Amino acid sequence: MGKKRIVKKTGKSGTGKNTALKSRFLTRGAKKKIESGILHIQSTYNNTRVSLTDKEGNLVCSLSSGALGFKGAKKGTPFAAAKAGEVIGETAKTMGVRNVNVIVKGVGAGRESSIRAFVSHGIHINSIKDMTPIPHNGPRAKKPRRV
Repeated sequence: MGKKRIVKKTGKSGTGKNTALKSRFLTRGAKKKIESGILHIQSTYNNTRVSLTDKEGNLVCSLSSGALGFKGAKKGTPFAAAKAGEVIGETAKTMGVRNVNVIVKGVGAGRESSIRAFVSHGIHINSIKDMTPIPHNGPRAKKPRRV
């Protein structure tokens, strides 16, 4: 009846947004020059947060999968965590970081992939510590069911 609309798709859906957000994070100049630092990775089932601090623990830069444009269940994937680790690695490289200690918290899928993406930028890892909080006794148990 009317004109047919032709929709052109370029690449995979959603990748254009991620690259735009990634470039936005990288255009911010490096404020601080540090030689070594601590890379904190908090990986939950829903998201992965990657933070870089100096040796005293002062935050230098941080990023999450959600901040890169991933939404919903995609935030918790290893691919999203790798993208976050990659951007933090590039930022760390511009700051002059040569070696880091890694502290990992959480049980999510992005634990290992974010470290691998960070290391791909040529930064040496001194140690990897798993600081996932483990309850010693946990919350109070439910009362037994009466039938």
